Parts: sequence; C-alpha cells; structure tokens
Amino acid sequence: MRALFIQHDHVSPTGPVSERLRERGFDVDEVLIVDEHHAGSPNVHFEFPDASAYDLLVPMGAPWGAWDDRGIGRWLVPEISWLRGALDADIPVLGICFGGQLMSRALGGAVATAMRPEIGWTVLHSDDDELVASGPWFEFHYDRWTVPAGAREIARTASASQAFTFGRSLAVQFHPELTAASLEGWLNAGGTEKVLADGQDPDAMLAHTRAEEPSALARTATLVDAYLDRVAGLDPSR
Repeated sequence: MRALFIQHDHVSPTGPVSERLRERGFDVDEVLIVDEHHAGSPNVHFEFPDASAYDLLVPMGAPWGAWDDRGIGRWLVPEISWLRGALDADIPVLGICFGGQLMSRALGGAVATAMRPEIGWTVLHSDDDELVASGPWFEFHYDRWTVPAGAREIARTASASQAFTFGRSLAVQFHPELTAASLEGWLNAGGTEKVLADGQDPDAMLAHTRAEEPSALARTATLVDAYLDRVAGLDPSR
C-alpha cells in the first residue's frame, strides 16, 4: 500500500507518523508545496498527484491560514478540490492540523480565526480514547474548523474541535508528528516570536517537548494503528 504526505512548508517533517506507516508496511511518498525559497511568497502553483494512485493521503500542517484563499489560493483552492475528490472516491485521508482544516472545507465546513490560539502541550476531551487519546498532544494553531455535516466529532477542547471522522477519514487539530527536533525547526523559522507573543517561554516549551517525546511517540503509534485498523480499514499485511 502507498501513502502520500502533502508537506505544505519546508520545516514540517512527517516524523513518527510516516515512521509508523512504514513500520506497518506502507510505501511512503512525500511532496512539498512551498519550498524554502518561496516561504516569503507562498502563493505558488502546484500540480497535485493522482490521488487514485495512493491508498492513504496525509495533508499536513502549515504556517498559513486554511481560509486564506487570497494569500495561498493558487494551491489552497486546488487542494481543497483535490481532497473533496479523494473523499468522494472513498480514498482515506488523515488530515493533520491545517490538513484537517482543509478536510473540513472540502466537506462543506468552514475555517476561521479562533478566539485564542492553542500553542503547546494540551489535554483533550475525547469521546473515543482508544482512537484519539486525551493526550497531551502538541498544538500550534490560530484557527478552528466547524465540524462538517455527516462527520462525527470525537475530541475537543474548550477552544476548538480537535478531531472528527468522516467515512474512512480522520482529521486532527493537533500535531502527532511533532518531535523536539521538528519543534526546534519551527521555533527557528519564526515560531519563537509567536510563542513569546502568547506569553510562553520557547526554551521551556522545547525542554517540555524533549521530556514528553517518548510518551508522545507511543501515543502517535497508537493513534496511527487505531486509525488504520478501525477507521480506514487499511492493512498492508493482508
């Protein structure tokens, strides 16, 4: 089986999510939309691959807004249409943060700025702890989705919906792929100023992440396994 990761920016590695898929027997491809050279002008043209060539699509996070048709619309609008086609064709999608927000839009939901950002390690309220554990999970977002019609919300915080399923697909608002190394990359790429603006200490957040990483890796592996087995129905060993 083949999985395709859509990386929207150059500082967001696929990390333990792709590692777990490889351990489960998937061949993993990764494509990057906005490279480092275009980070300051991200409204680039991009041709999306044939979704039908893959058994699983994983659109990932991004530093831009999933509502920003003007700023990144050259690829944002086509990606929403591409995801809608995949969902209509019953191709499983695992949307992560921005990718989950795009799923909401593709299914007729909406994305808008939240009343406050969620940044850092966060405990969720989950209706299905064996699929999406209560965490803590790492959050870094300023926007929130509406749960689209026909979807089932399964986790939330007081600030935003955190996970929903639709058919064989799952959207999560948090970052199961995060490691201390990837957080360091985010901080070096402008995240430090955002963390400080939120009244937090970037060094303390990074130290917390290093301490949390072993437990977080185990939670991510459980999430991926439960998603494949219970929602997507994907098992490369069969």
